Amino acid sequence: MIVVMKEGALPEQLDQVVRLLQGKGLRVHISEGVEKTIVGVIGPKERVLELPLESLPGVEKVMKVSNPFKLASRAFHPLDTVVQVGNHVIGSGEPVIIAGPCSVESREQILEVAHFVKRVGGHMLRGGAFKPRSSPYSFQGLGETGLKYLAEAREQTGLPVVSEVMETEALPMMLEYVDVLQIGARNMQNYPLLKAVGRTNKPVLLKRGLSATMEEWLMSAEYILDAGNPNVILCERGIRTFETYTRNTLDLNAVPVIQHLSHLPIIVDPSHGVGNARYVTPMARAAIAAGAHGLIVEIHPNPAEALSDGQQSLRLEEFEQMVHEVRRVSGALGAVESSVYAGQPS
Repeated sequence: MIVVMKEGALPEQLDQVVRLLQGKGLRVHISEGVEKTIVGVIGPKERVLELPLESLPGVEKVMKVSNPFKLASRAFHPLDTVVQVGNHVIGSGEPVIIAGPCSVESREQILEVAHFVKRVGGHMLRGGAFKPRSSPYSFQGLGETGLKYLAEAREQTGLPVVSEVMETEALPMMLEYVDVLQIGARNMQNYPLLKAVGRTNKPVLLKRGLSATMEEWLMSAEYILDAGNPNVILCERGIRTFETYTRNTLDLNAVPVIQHLSHLPIIVDPSHGVGNARYVTPMARAAIAAGAHGLIVEIHPNPAEALSDGQQSLRLEEFEQMVHEVRRVSGALGAVESSVYAGQPS
């Protein structure tokens, strides 16, 4: 349920509503908009309905939220959430580009990639130190050594670091080294892990599960938000379908649908979405055109020798070209938006 306050409602009127709700053991989430304030109510609907809320001064109406996700819902939080990572924001302005190798393989490799990402205008560095692999015999990552290499790369370039946390036991170590905690597709419904990252103040990049519906994805985000961490970034990374010419099917429908349903920022991972470097740049362009707030892509100095996901990793020069092309798309969209606001034909 949500309680919509009237435009110009007084602070003491809002306080009265909050006290009444909390007195019934209900949890309250306040979202202050430009014109109106919305009070989100979490708890049994029956307790809300038995309260004379609409008769209180300053209350415009009481509404039911139909979606099972509450804190992630745009009804609870009408304004877009913007997540701050270092000097960068995700959810507003220029699309953020996150890039790096699937796996941190050596100090030399990650430093070379980090300096290249910085030079061509990338905003953050990604790299896997712990790798969830389908085969137990595949490269599993360098562990804490890989995290130390990522931290050194951040120190040299200033790029914030994004890396995947796979289990709650590893979380204290990850918090020491990384700026954004990634929850991978295989862990999207690892609820103990979601609750654990929700108890931190680190931004969380939540990837969509391999076969997850958008509602299931948002319900996973709800676990993080409910635990107290508002800094959630959603990531569409492709879903399993019957198609075999790509690794997954990159569901760009998710971008506008999520933006309609939720206030959380959404970025796109075209590397996992298609699984073939040939198609990554076209889908990166399409993701920005669809309105994504950013991209996360895999790049490697020599993809043919990569220890994981080489087939979907862009060579460094291909990444530079991708950055150039997605900026052109973003710039064109900005120009169209400006002309519309100015009343000029686009």
